[in-house]
Amino acid sequence: MVSLPAPLVTLMSIPSPADGVWNLGPVPIRGYALSIILGIALAIWIGERRWVARGGTAGEVSDLAIWAVPFGLVGGRLYHVITDWELYFGEGRNPVTALYVWRGGLGIWGAVALGAVGVWLGARSRGIRLLPLLDALAPGVIVAQAVGRWGNWFNQELYGRPTDLPWALEIDVAHRPAQYLDVATYHPAFLYECLWNLAAFAVLIWADRRFRLGHGRVVALYVMLYTAGRGWIENLRIDDVQMDDVLGLRLNVWTSIVLFVLAAAWFAWSARRHPGREETVRTREPDTDPDAESDTEHEDRSDAGSDSGSDADREQSTGPTA
Repeated sequence: MVSLPAPLVTLMSIPSPADGVWNLGPVPIRGYALSIILGIALAIWIGERRWVARGGTAGEVSDLAIWAVPFGLVGGRLYHVITDWELYFGEGRNPVTALYVWRGGLGIWGAVALGAVGVWLGARSRGIRLLPLLDALAPGVIVAQAVGRWGNWFNQELYGRPTDLPWALEIDVAHRPAQYLDVATYHPAFLYECLWNLAAFAVLIWADRRFRLGHGRVVALYVMLYTAGRGWIENLRIDDVQMDDVLGLRLNVWTSIVLFVLAAAWFAWSARRHPGREETVRTREPDTDPDAESDTEHEDRSDAGSDSGSDADREQSTGPTA
């Protein structure tokens, strides 16, 4: 164990909760879960307002959340378990704990990717164009990430290197890495990411209003802003991860770099190929079924033909008048 001098806990340091779980009778209320739920609620509220402003129908974002949220939670957990599988399937581990989402461990990359699949499935069934919908949702998503990061504070996890800065985060001995058991305060990585994400939200709103971004460019800018912050914040973290040295960098840093480049390329291509915004956010009007419309039109034509035939028969039977 590395022995380091323990810094003094300053009066301005950030305390960590003694317990992130409160029992309401037999029901445990977890700070981590509350943070995620509040973030999702804010994302839906912001997305709803932006979607209506873009020409969508009120209530559609809430309906699509029924698809997006479960897909996102499954995707986030899958990414975490796949990239840190030794925590659950290594020697002496219990694979069942891979299902314990409330203990923390949701990879944002998997959550966004699979959540987008859920959005696409729901949007497709409603005749909604995917790119303008994602552009409307992206700012709310980054606010959800900002709020969700407070779940790491409740769990005393994912903090940065030791520091004695005034805003250092106090970590209990039980949650410290083995090599830093005598160090009390650390960089509050969760707070850095929260503030970065809120700043990114402000930039997204400003840029969308100023330049009328469309065709997926709000999403691309969201990815660029988030990954730019995640890259440097990730380098502060000292938590043990399975892929902490991939060609000299943590896996999440490489993921941030790759996604930043891809998003920048999409932004440039989209701006050149499709300047401005989409004229319509739908492929068809809401609550219309193309097959049903075809059947109705066919029936109308059949009725019209039948009526015409009846008139002709009546005229033929009576004959012309003198």
